Amino acid sequence: MKASRVGVILAALAAILWLAPFAWMGVASARPQVSGALDLASLFPSGPFSPDNYIEAWTSGHFPLWYANTILLCGGILAVQTVTVSLAGYAFARLQFPGRETIFTLFLLQLLLPPAVLVVPNLVMITKLGLFDSLAGVAAPYCASAFGVFLMRQTFRAMPRDFEDAAMVDGATRLQVIRHILIPLAGPGLAAFAVVSVTSHWNEFLWPLMAVSSPRAQVLTVGLASFTRGAEAGGEWGVIAAGTTLVAAPLLLGFLFFQRRFVSSLVFTGLK
Repeated sequence: MKASRVGVILAALAAILWLAPFAWMGVASARPQVSGALDLASLFPSGPFSPDNYIEAWTSGHFPLWYANTILLCGGILAVQTVTVSLAGYAFARLQFPGRETIFTLFLLQLLLPPAVLVVPNLVMITKLGLFDSLAGVAAPYCASAFGVFLMRQTFRAMPRDFEDAAMVDGATRLQVIRHILIPLAGPGLAAFAVVSVTSHWNEFLWPLMAVSSPRAQVLTVGLASFTRGAEAGGEWGVIAAGTTLVAAPLLLGFLFFQRRFVSSLVFTGLK
């Protein structure tokens, strides 16, 4: 009983530490620019809250364009990955072929590679393909996902073969089995992967910065960096906090709404 209470207390303390920066960001973004330096550092400002920082951030930056590019990028990557990780996950879970486990192990080794190591090879690839300075070029290296393949392999291995065998006895092809039977049953696993995929690519900064040179193809993280440099020069920390909130808010709200589904999806796939 005491051990469980200690665990709850430690979890609460960790949650407070994790939430403190977000709380400060929210308070700072709604604080009037006339506030002093001491008030700026406080979680409990004395002055009234104001939406002026959000209005200035929205009008100073190109947030509608950045939102559109980011949503298109994350949605396009997820659509392609859903196909590739499902097919590869099915192959490693259901098909028997020589060297399957060795190939799967080698496939997972790319999870150990730091993303910065792949920047130069990826730049060379998209330049040769004529995709530099485009959203397609940003998305190209992410068409496959080692984590997604692992997740879908675990999902398919957890499913009984009864429905699959019955469909193949009735004359269904493997692609039809995957499309009409396994994919609907793998909904929780795909939902968990979708959360991980969208979150990682929404927050990605280095690769979009290197692969895009014109403002028309900038995503939220890169646009926020350029927007922040100008705001820092004027000491407009409330505007910076408002811009950061505009970037982080969709993910935070999405996680709050779907956290139970996300946790249950990971449990369904066997990742505990």
